[in-house]
Amino acid sequence: MKPLQTSPNPWPPPKNRRRQTTSSSFYLYAPSSPDFTFHLLVGEKNCAAPLPFLNKTPKMATCTVYPAPSLRSSCSFPGPAKTCLGFQQGQVIFLTSGRRSGRRGGRSSSEISCSAEAKTVVIGLAADSGCGKSTFMRRLTSVFGGAAEPPKGGNPDSNTLISDTTTVICLDDYHSLDRTGRKEKGVTALDPQANDFDLMYEQVKALKEGVTVDKPIYNHVTGLLDPPELIDPPKILVIEGLHPMFDARVRDLLDFSIYLDISNEVKFAWKIQRDMAERGHSLESIKASIEARKPDFDAYIDPQKQYADAVIEVLPTRLIPDDNEGKVLRVRLIMKEGVKHFSPVYLFDDGSTISWIPCGRKLTCSYPGIQFSYCPDTYYSNEVSVLEMDGQFDRLDELIYVESHLSNLSTKFYGEVTQQMLKHADFPGSNNGTGLFQTIIGLKIRDLYEQIVAERAAAAVEAAKV
Repeated sequence: MKPLQTSPNPWPPPKNRRRQTTSSSFYLYAPSSPDFTFHLLVGEKNCAAPLPFLNKTPKMATCTVYPAPSLRSSCSFPGPAKTCLGFQQGQVIFLTSGRRSGRRGGRSSSEISCSAEAKTVVIGLAADSGCGKSTFMRRLTSVFGGAAEPPKGGNPDSNTLISDTTTVICLDDYHSLDRTGRKEKGVTALDPQANDFDLMYEQVKALKEGVTVDKPIYNHVTGLLDPPELIDPPKILVIEGLHPMFDARVRDLLDFSIYLDISNEVKFAWKIQRDMAERGHSLESIKASIEARKPDFDAYIDPQKQYADAVIEVLPTRLIPDDNEGKVLRVRLIMKEGVKHFSPVYLFDDGSTISWIPCGRKLTCSYPGIQFSYCPDTYYSNEVSVLEMDGQFDRLDELIYVESHLSNLSTKFYGEVTQQMLKHADFPGSNNGTGLFQTIIGLKIRDLYEQIVAERAAAAVEAAKV
């Protein structure tokens, strides 16, 4: 049997040519024979399926489609009835009954429109060095399932983490100067001069549109720029680092953005713990680094929080007067109102001003206790809802009591927040508001992703009716 005519996909497909097509449209011309076969080649998989696109007599059709292996595509057949067939890598084909008029070369014709099922959803996470981005990323990827690991067989010092659904890219990889180069020019990694924003924009845009990229690698161990690594477009791309919202072009690519705002006192304690314990830096070098970075942080990093859809602000406690240890934290979750696909979490009553000290018989907590608050507010001239927790938990299994009083959590089942917290009880911040609010934002991002995918799928179905 000869392949049917398709356009623009050539037959057979060219060899030795990388295909980076993100969408395509073609016409399928069905010959008048009673039965023929429909084939879909997805990556390396050739799938055959019945194609009942004629009103009365079920037919089969032959067609071969060659999308990029990582592309999530859908084909829509105009008509009233739809059958959905799923293929690997999230590819879906919609089949319908219905006949289109017109004759071309003596053949009946049916139109099939193929396009990306959903572009990659892009999340931006901004924070200074040593502010908990890595822990947040582990919580976020856990919500979507699957272990987040470096690219298999790649550079062991890669900063990239890949799971079944998500890919996390560290924006340090877009440093244009290595450690020696920055020292010679007298600039820090926070300075825009030390970063390639053009390449960052081009590659994030490409991944969002379904195109594989060769992403550079900044080696934190050697301070050098290593050879690039191949990154395929995921369902969800998280770009985390110093500058995800600095460049307006990159900022416009984000579907949701978060800023981790850590007070100077807390940041110093965290950075000492990480850089001394994990990276072998001395206390003196850490202090010098913080002082050297502060002017650039104030100029280039901190202003990005005005653009964030959610801010997690970490402050010293108010429950202990003149506390200098920084072990007990007051954490605020600042959520912008009016963000598409995102509804802020609230305590007891949406829009009210609430102060709540949980019952000690239901929530065990040692001195100085726990206090929650919730209120509407303004933040950089934006209307926001603010949820605050001051203090820390003694028993995470009792967190269900707090969870039951929070609304708009976007959980799949009762107790999911508590389950996630217990799952990662050994993560930093699991006994205070940092872990709680990071977990909540992870669930909200999952909900946002599902809403975006559902909206695009509905739009594709509506377009198929035209």
